[in-house]
Amino acid sequence: VVDLIKMKAIYWDDSSQGMKFDYRDIPADLVDTCKEWREKMVEAAAEANEELMNKYLESGDLSEEEIKKGLRLRTISFEIVPMLCGSAFKNKGVQAMLDAVIEFLPAPTDVPPVPCEDAKGQPTTRKASDEEAFAALAFKIMTDPFVGQLIFFRVYSGVINSGDTIYNPIKGRKERIGRILQMHANQREELKEVRAGDIAAAVGLKEATTGDTLCDVNSEVVLERMIFPEPVIHVAVEPKTKADQEKMGIALNRLAQEDPSFRVKTDEETNQTIISGMGELHLEILVDRMKREFGVEANVGAPQVAYREAIKKPVEIEGKFVKQSGGKGQYGHVWLKMEPNEAGKGFEFVDAIKGGTVPREFIPAVEKGLRETLPAGVVAGYPVVDVKVTLFDGSYHDVDSNENAFKMAASMAFKDGMRKADPVLLEPMMAVEVETPEDYMGDVMGDLSSRRGMIQGMEDNVSGKVIRAEVPLAEMFGYSTTMRSLSQGRATYSMEFKHYTEAPRNVAEAIVNKK
Repeated sequence: VVDLIKMKAIYWDDSSQGMKFDYRDIPADLVDTCKEWREKMVEAAAEANEELMNKYLESGDLSEEEIKKGLRLRTISFEIVPMLCGSAFKNKGVQAMLDAVIEFLPAPTDVPPVPCEDAKGQPTTRKASDEEAFAALAFKIMTDPFVGQLIFFRVYSGVINSGDTIYNPIKGRKERIGRILQMHANQREELKEVRAGDIAAAVGLKEATTGDTLCDVNSEVVLERMIFPEPVIHVAVEPKTKADQEKMGIALNRLAQEDPSFRVKTDEETNQTIISGMGELHLEILVDRMKREFGVEANVGAPQVAYREAIKKPVEIEGKFVKQSGGKGQYGHVWLKMEPNEAGKGFEFVDAIKGGTVPREFIPAVEKGLRETLPAGVVAGYPVVDVKVTLFDGSYHDVDSNENAFKMAASMAFKDGMRKADPVLLEPMMAVEVETPEDYMGDVMGDLSSRRGMIQGMEDNVSGKVIRAEVPLAEMFGYSTTMRSLSQGRATYSMEFKHYTEAPRNVAEAIVNKK
């Protein structure tokens, strides 16, 4: 690799896995080419401002610092993109890339004030300044075998010292920071303090999770929350030996703490441990980490798609739970309006009771009964999403009405309403992007279409064609093998969750019959 700013060739020592390198003269056969490209780079840097342009016109060149200054100004202005060469596989070029991040990309002080909310929920901002009150975002959790749980955080404003007490407004808890560490790959450096713009890891925070705000006890703010997608695939796991059952539970809980898009639960019917994530590869990596980091080998079941259920039309439905057989009975009576909610908005409960037809103390029980019914729909027993339920009428008995009766009435009404509101099965759609040489484009597109995929677009790139499509997750199992076969191993793809959509009738029927 040639550094055009220094006009030196960089050689890496293979025996050190790329950690050691040195600068040498550029090979003779590359000198002319390098001079030509350096001239173009210097011209680009000179166009950053009048001062640099005048210097370039006078002398025909710029110093190393002037080149870096010009490239940085134009990079921050989105006018150019510095290109670097290297190999992640061979660990070559890493040092030059890290230097370029510092030299060309915006520093914290170049970034506009970060938007946030104050203690009253009103919009405000925090400048990247040491003079402002402390505010930071916990963006990652990692378990270190030597120091325990590490909370990685980015300081947006202010200064914090080891031993200081901070406030977590998301959890409503004060916590003391035990130690502050700066992580250099697998090396740890202990720090006394960190300032605005710094990234560090804290030891001793028990309550903080990914996405939490950490702030000054006397100046509460909430930074923008991180949104984590719901898992779209799940598998059953069990340890290969019964002796590892407890270790597996500990390992899975720690992995779930680190990754909010990974979920763990126990199936109440089968007592199996179910893990859920964003795709096959996601779960494969986590199972492999469980083996490498925690020494737990597991048997993994076949992947299952996380389907959902919803309704298509509004209905008004009555729910009545009455048991009166001498003595104190049970009486709960509700009228609900159920209607489809905006996609992705989830469940919404509205209290529209007027005149006390349902006493105030029983309304939380109605909502609780509805929420407890959501995990199992009427189509195939999958969770119900995107439904708005309004409690608008009902009645009660002075003696026999209680919370349990209204909870049961709401649950009965919801199930009945689901059946009458055109319930449908929703399946997760994935945004798929395939890069393939043009020779295989037709085969790749045909295969995506055969998987019920909808081609969204196509464009050229240096390796051939980039095909973008939306494909049901259920049709993407085993796609890697098929794609390699179609393209002789030359195509690559990426996939991420896009949205839920109604499953075709024949697909829904097949899923229901499997259940």
